[in-house]
Amino acid sequence: MSNLVTKLNLASVLEDSAMNYPNKTAIVFGETRLTYAQLDGMVNQIANGLKEHDIGRGDKVALSCPNLPYFPMVYYAILKIGATVVPLNVLLKKREITYHLKDSDSKAYFCFVGTEELPMAQEGWPAFNEVEACTNFWIITPPGVASPIEGAAIMSSMMGDKSTTFESVATNREDGAVILYTSGTTGLAKGAELTHSNIYDNCLVNQGLFRTSPDDIHLVALPLFHSFGQTCQMNAGFLVGSTLVLLARFDPGDALQAMQDENVTLFAGVPTMYWALLNYPDADKYDLEKIAKNFRLGASGGSSMPVEVMNAFEEKYKIKILEGYGLSETSPVASFSRMDLEKVPGSIGVPIQGVEMMIADENGKAVPQGDIGEILIRGHNIMKGYYNKPEATAEAFQGGWFHSGDLGRKDEKGYYYIVDRLKDMILRGGFNVYPREIEDVLMTHPAVSLVAVVGEPNEEYGEEVTAFIILKEGQTASPEELIEWSKNEMASYKYPRKVFIKKELPMNATGKILKRVLRDEMEQQVTEQKVESA
Repeated sequence: MSNLVTKLNLASVLEDSAMNYPNKTAIVFGETRLTYAQLDGMVNQIANGLKEHDIGRGDKVALSCPNLPYFPMVYYAILKIGATVVPLNVLLKKREITYHLKDSDSKAYFCFVGTEELPMAQEGWPAFNEVEACTNFWIITPPGVASPIEGAAIMSSMMGDKSTTFESVATNREDGAVILYTSGTTGLAKGAELTHSNIYDNCLVNQGLFRTSPDDIHLVALPLFHSFGQTCQMNAGFLVGSTLVLLARFDPGDALQAMQDENVTLFAGVPTMYWALLNYPDADKYDLEKIAKNFRLGASGGSSMPVEVMNAFEEKYKIKILEGYGLSETSPVASFSRMDLEKVPGSIGVPIQGVEMMIADENGKAVPQGDIGEILIRGHNIMKGYYNKPEATAEAFQGGWFHSGDLGRKDEKGYYYIVDRLKDMILRGGFNVYPREIEDVLMTHPAVSLVAVVGEPNEEYGEEVTAFIILKEGQTASPEELIEWSKNEMASYKYPRKVFIKKELPMNATGKILKRVLRDEMEQQVTEQKVESA
């Protein structure tokens, strides 16, 4: 009996809903509608195909696929055979894919054919051929689309006339279910190994936080290869029998169209998605009243949302936004602004049920209330470790807590706030400058739409504060004007000495602003200036 209690396969979130709601729509993608029974049957065909190729419990299987119905098909098939899913960022190039396949010990690889703009299989196929231990490759193609790569097997052929039934492998709760690779902003990417119970328990908590039900219709614009969309929408949505409306990639017009046509009730996104919806010039051509009537909740995470953006969005769309916090290593949700508690704009809420958080100094000791320190986390949501990286795992788990690398503070009511990433903090003339604070202040300027603040190396002060700014449509402001305005709003060591006006800011596939790219731009400019002066 005790052994049975330890058994859990994450694929049950789909299987249970397929049993309870077989004829309910599980997935909407354009004109495609799949019921839970249809989806589960296709998943089982792929699972039978994998089993036939001697891939099973304990193996690692990589997956490169955008937000298409094929993603959950392959994802749950891998889980059903007891293997571990290794979802890969769809923007990766050959060299990067090769690294991920080797590092994860992947035995097989599913890769979507891609598009003319994003030829995924043309990157994935040669990468696969460089990894000897990866013995199986399947290219995912839409119906009627031939493989553009000679010699590459097609997933639909592998499914063939396989049975639509499959008995899932009874995995243990602590077995690895998914390996999620961190973005690798410093050094090579690391694979956070999440267990079946890590993700399943996070889904259960999400159900309570979002109060989801079979009546909910999720708009899924977050990449499913990322933990936020994967756990909080796909797994959590299937857990309760909700309907998922998939967008292959986020576009504000497509998102509003889907919200209007599909009667969406729940949307989860990163702050830049809300910013894009807020500033979309053609928003009024959609039925915003209908959207607001159906829409009951917006969830934000991935990075801190500027309070100005949150307030303006809620005012325009009449939608409540709740902000949370987490990382790939925390499955992902660690804290959330609960619906039954007071909403505090700018806060990431309180720790979720069964999870503890602490603000600590460099020695791992709790700091006084209100002081800034690193956010440490422990609980059922914490990863098993970084796959095959014991030293990195030991460093992340010093003192029995997971060290997030994020700076935060806690107020007298127990609410937590993100101050910044530890690595993004600017040290100017001996003073700590937190980019998030500078960004929030600059966002209050009437001409400013979006901001990213980074530190630029400086011989005199160590680092100098530099801001990259997108202006609001129809507004004008020069860098000199913005710097002068900042002088009156911030302490002398905080205000930006340099301001660059941009049309857009570099973002990754999940919508996070890539500050390292901005730093590289500055370093390139400094190098060019030195060459010119020489």
